[in-house]
Amino acid sequence: MTNFSTKTFLTAVAVAALTTSAFAQEATPWELKTDMGYAYGKDGKTVSYKMGTNNAGTLLKGAKKVPKGTLFFIGHNGQLYMRSGPYLEGDGKFMFGSE
Repeated sequence: MTNFSTKTFLTAVAVAALTTSAFAQEATPWELKTDMGYAYGKDGKTVSYKMGTNNAGTLLKGAKKVPKGTLFFIGHNGQLYMRSGPYLEGDGKFMFGSE
């Protein structure tokens, strides 16, 4: 199990979500990898797990696909949120970025 600090996660989210609109247009994709599980734990920490195939069926039973166009962000209270709605302007600029 590899631990990621909340600070690291917050920094990555801040860079992606709170940058200037010019930089936001050049957003970089997350590097989520096959056979890895990523969790936001009850204690608010993010962790990653190397996954196997033995219990894949059990894992998928309660899983839901994340809809395309979903934005994840950390609020001022440190809570992880998701928004399934518009977050880009018509010209592709991030709606919530600094001007």
